Amino acid sequence: MAASLHHAVPKLTITTAARPESRRRPTFNSVRCCAPPTTTTTTDAGAQRITVKNGNDSLDICRVLNGMWQTSGGWGRIDRDAAAEAMLRYADAGLSTFDMADHFLAFLFATSALCLLCCSSVPMELLHQPFSSFSFNGMKLESRRVGDVRKGASFKPLQCVLNEKDNRRIVVVKNGKDSLDMCRVVNGMWQTSGGWGKIDRDKAVDAMLKYADAGLTTFDMAEICNELMKKQLAFHSSNTADGPAEDLYGIFINRIRRERPPEVLERVRGLTKWVPPPVKMTGSYVRQNIDISRKRMDVPSLDMLQFHWWDYSNTGYLDALKHLNDLKEEGKIKTVALTNFDTERLQIILENGIPVVSNQVQHSLVDMRPQQKMAELCQLTGVKLITSVCPSFCAHTYGTVMGGLLSEKFLDTNLSIPFAAPPLNTPSLQKYKRYKRMVDAWGGWSLFQGLLRTLKQVASKHGVSIATVGVKYILDQPAVAGSMVGVRLGLAEHIQDTNAIFSLVLDEDDMNSIREATAKGKDLLKVIGDCGDEYRRI
Repeated sequence: MAASLHHAVPKLTITTAARPESRRRPTFNSVRCCAPPTTTTTTDAGAQRITVKNGNDSLDICRVLNGMWQTSGGWGRIDRDAAAEAMLRYADAGLSTFDMADHFLAFLFATSALCLLCCSSVPMELLHQPFSSFSFNGMKLESRRVGDVRKGASFKPLQCVLNEKDNRRIVVVKNGKDSLDMCRVVNGMWQTSGGWGKIDRDKAVDAMLKYADAGLTTFDMAEICNELMKKQLAFHSSNTADGPAEDLYGIFINRIRRERPPEVLERVRGLTKWVPPPVKMTGSYVRQNIDISRKRMDVPSLDMLQFHWWDYSNTGYLDALKHLNDLKEEGKIKTVALTNFDTERLQIILENGIPVVSNQVQHSLVDMRPQQKMAELCQLTGVKLITSVCPSFCAHTYGTVMGGLLSEKFLDTNLSIPFAAPPLNTPSLQKYKRYKRMVDAWGGWSLFQGLLRTLKQVASKHGVSIATVGVKYILDQPAVAGSMVGVRLGLAEHIQDTNAIFSLVLDEDDMNSIREATAKGKDLLKVIGDCGDEYRRI
């Protein structure tokens, strides 16, 4: 019996070890029972150890690794002495390979940051992004010195921002050697044109940072809206650069430079507009006005200058565009584009050798005119469309979400009955009669309600809003590069709905049902005329 036990039990070694001194426990010696080293040095692939190698590089390790992520901090405070003792016991038992978990600490930071961001209304869609899609700004201690005394110390919080750049979110608009990558959903800043009341600049810039951190990194200045308001009020100005959008962008881009990693700055885009009066377009005049925008936006080169012209009978727009192209060659503008030009004038511009990359036009489920003559020319030439959602300062125009009419708020309502519908309490909706004329021209409010019900069915199927479906449908149309969605900076935000556009995939049944609903309306090209000409009919 003793002999059999002698052969069954492996030879053991009895050792004593002195425990390192601890501030919390007295030092003591312990007896440790461990297997002799010869029992754990095999390199047999089926045994305890294995050799990993490539060429001259090799390392023998235990086939079961001790993962040390418990030490990352998520499990509470670690007693170092007790932890080291435990590691010795694992090694004594032959489990002698340890895997550090330092990257897990970064993961915990990421998770914590995302949770904090989500509590601040950043969309849950970000949680579905891979970890590699985010970058982090470390925490900094900021303080100021008064004389020899340092005062006002405060921590700058950890920043978590989306790095993702894929075909769903990013598009490249180009013509020849000119190109610009931009987010497919553009933050429209016409709220800053003045019709929405006084803007709190700090809150507005904070809101812009939230949009950028959520991956919505392209901003469209709304200086044209100032000119539209002036035109309605019979005002005239030599330059429309008196709205605060460009100034806000200048503050915002400087905060991006200071507070965000360089890769975020590389993705931010500012698209601005210039709407000159019908005066002689000299090189010096054009340069002067572009320099104003560059100074206000605090950038050496404008990412995109979108040009608008009121009177087609005055061909000075060709001179202006040629001067803009010269400034592009000098590096003061990266890309030249148009806003609200019709198909005929777009073709003339291209035939004059002016390489515009895009044309911003009105486009919605009700107003599908851009998918006729305009889209055909764009597909032939490579020019892209950016669909806009502009306030109704013009007789027959509104954008992708129709100033908010494409929403659950107006589903199953009757605008002809007082107090039966939501109040039209924003500048985009206050021009009710003009919106009503557009809906009537297309087919009437009853038919529009049928379209809303169809969109609601699709939206419920995918768990998104009616507006999200409306924008996604337009983005899926030929030649459409991006769509502008208005942002009410510092007042309200729709980051979650906006980001949902990128993950939404409309299947064939969805597209067919929406097509059937829109086809019941009239062809507005025959009723109104070509897209891009609405502003000239005020």
